[in-house]
Amino acid sequence: MIFRRAVIRLTLTYTVVQLLLFGAFAVGIYAFVTGTFDFDAPELDGEGAVASAEQGFELLRNGLLTGYAALVVVLPISSYLMARIALAPVRRSYELQQRFVDGASHEFRSPLSVIQGELELALSRSRTPFQYRAAMKAALESAQGLTRLTNDLLLLTREDGDELAATFEPVSLDDLARKVARSHRAAGRIAVTASRPVIVDGSPELLSRALTNLVDNAAKFTDESGRIDIVISATGRIASIQVADSGAGMSGAETAHAFDRFWRAQDARATPGFGLGLPLVRQITSAHKGKATITSAPGSGTTVILTLPERQP
Repeated sequence: MIFRRAVIRLTLTYTVVQLLLFGAFAVGIYAFVTGTFDFDAPELDGEGAVASAEQGFELLRNGLLTGYAALVVVLPISSYLMARIALAPVRRSYELQQRFVDGASHEFRSPLSVIQGELELALSRSRTPFQYRAAMKAALESAQGLTRLTNDLLLLTREDGDELAATFEPVSLDDLARKVARSHRAAGRIAVTASRPVIVDGSPELLSRALTNLVDNAAKFTDESGRIDIVISATGRIASIQVADSGAGMSGAETAHAFDRFWRAQDARATPGFGLGLPLVRQITSAHKGKATITSAPGSGTTVILTLPERQP
């Protein structure tokens, strides 16, 4: 909305300025032609020559007016295109900033909740030095993870993917999956399977967030009797992370919008969330030169597959 208003204002400004310039130019041409015309020669040739000169002036005047009327129609269109082009870099920068704010507000809640919970628990009553140390250690680990996540999100919103790739390190997907499963609140329902150790180049924090988001979604829409399967595999030079649940599933129309920012299925609107988990998963996967796909059917659960380039020896 803000950019639509800016485009309209800029279009009007461009149009008015150009119409004034072309109007002044047309008046200047007409004034120059009529002001420098030698009327003495036509008068010597008689009334026919004077009438011919006046007719020429009239044709010039009509031509200028017709051209100006055409510009009144054409210039708003060209001004609109110029306004769009002029604001394109600003809009892109705004969208990247908004993407960071949205992603940060969505992803910071978990580590901040851990920090707050540990500190509140430590201050709720007197504890032993060991208990205080354990609480501070847990809070510190969450704060360190939050710092790394902030840096990665900032890199993720930049247009230069090489800058983020420069921070990549070898990541074991099977170790990452087991760590996410152990630390999740639904750990008892999560099963991790790996055909063999699979290593990729990437950001441990971002890949962990992507997998955690997938597990969060699966747990959110799978009842206590259901299960969540994380399968790590590799074929050729492609590694894959598959997260499948036995939950309610989605229709084909809902699946088509699953990766849209802020979109939520009708049945999911009663559950906490902002509709940013899956879009961030796709963004993280794309930043790692990979692809995210989703398949689902009502009553048959949902499966999300992330494919990434496997690290080569």
